[in-house]
Amino acid sequence: MTGYGGRRSQAGRDAITIEIGYALCSAAFAAAVVLGAVAGPALLFELPGAFETVLRRTGSLLATVLFAVRTVAVLVRFRRAAQPSQPGRANPGS
Repeated sequence: MTGYGGRRSQAGRDAITIEIGYALCSAAFAAAVVLGAVAGPALLFELPGAFETVLRRTGSLLATVLFAVRTVAVLVRFRRAAQPSQPGRANPGS
């Protein structure tokens, strides 16, 4: 990649494309697991109406929030890792 504000190289564009795909897939998987864990009992068992509704809505809300948080966290971590160190500052290993 080039400096700040410059054009990205093909390798840089490929890297961000892969990272976006990873962020979306891992977020979808995590959201599906949470949805299944929270709302799954409402689908598998005969529960009272209000309790079933609460489980489904809570599961949907948690899955949606987790999807967004996971996606943003992965992309922010990638962005921080891709930034070059600041000039004039010593590297942690030196």
